[in-house]
Amino acid sequence: MFSPVLTMMMERHRIPVVDEANIDAFAEAHDFTALFFPGGWLRLAESNDVAVILPELVQAFQGVFKPAVVSRESERKLQNRYRFNAFPALVFLRNGEYLGAIKRVLDWEDYLTEIAGILTREPSAPRPFELPEACATHDRHDHDHFH
Repeated sequence: MFSPVLTMMMERHRIPVVDEANIDAFAEAHDFTALFFPGGWLRLAESNDVAVILPELVQAFQGVFKPAVVSRESERKLQNRYRFNAFPALVFLRNGEYLGAIKRVLDWEDYLTEIAGILTREPSAPRPFELPEACATHDRHDHDHFH
């Protein structure tokens, strides 16, 4: 079950739901895709924030990427596939191949900067799961970034 806010945004902006069975066909049909993993909206207030922000981001990027919402039933399996460790999340793909993920909620300017960077990356395998940021050191990953 999606939140009333997300359901309304999906209807208003015709954002489809994808699941494990049809995600590849959907992603391969579009140059760029943004998959929204809302997580459990009853305990994650940020989920509704991203639900409202997502159509605005699509507009800001002039429809470059096609959004879709991941079904609750497929969320965990697809989370394992794309290896992100927090909800809500946006996972960006190019022709079905992984580009990057944005977790939780960012400020508007940070979204614009992050997404612009992600869309210019070459597709790659998702990173291995990482410890929560407080536990991990950041310097060992600096060489992985493409700017």
